[in-house]
Amino acid sequence: MKTKKLLPLSAVALVASLALAGCSTGTPGSSGTSMPGMDHGNMGSSSAPAQSAPASAGDHNAADAMFAQAMIPHHAQAVEMSGMILAKQDIPAQVSALATRIKDAQGPEIETMTDWLKGWNESTMMPSGHSMDGMMSDDDMAKLDAAQGTEAAKLFLSQMIAHHRGAVAMAETQTREGKNTDAVKLAKEIITAQEAEIKEMEQLLAGL
Repeated sequence: MKTKKLLPLSAVALVASLALAGCSTGTPGSSGTSMPGMDHGNMGSSSAPAQSAPASAGDHNAADAMFAQAMIPHHAQAVEMSGMILAKQDIPAQVSALATRIKDAQGPEIETMTDWLKGWNESTMMPSGHSMDGMMSDDDMAKLDAAQGTEAAKLFLSQMIAHHRGAVAMAETQTREGKNTDAVKLAKEIITAQEAEIKEMEQLLAGL
């Protein structure tokens, strides 16, 4: 079940560190009114990082800006969750492989969306007061951090399924309302990749 949750402080701090560090590796939104939804993983069919240069300031609209501002912290939390599970012992190999793909896909996308916002002369931070479906609360993240073994794998998959569903909803809004062709293309890639990963995670969860 998706519940609308405020962005945890841990993810905010991670996004800030990414901006300062230039996002060398994958680490850890939309408006609470029109864009629900995090995390976009890579699974062979997952979207390749967008490589296009930042568009001109006039080549985007408000929906494009909100999509990037919200998806950056959403991706950031997914990468943080993946890092947590990869640091644990006795995690099934398929779950660890999925977490690795998520980190590898979403880190470069965070960089790309940050570059877009800078090129559009937009803030790289999501406006305050907005919330996103699919985001984990601080309590959710603490539970994942404390869990071990098969229990941790099950919790990770359950949380990431909800997280992906939120990202898909955000991306669907972007495909309808966005103007920038690169941003719309990335949104479509997120939908394709994350819907496939949701099915994969449901199968993994059923087998644990």
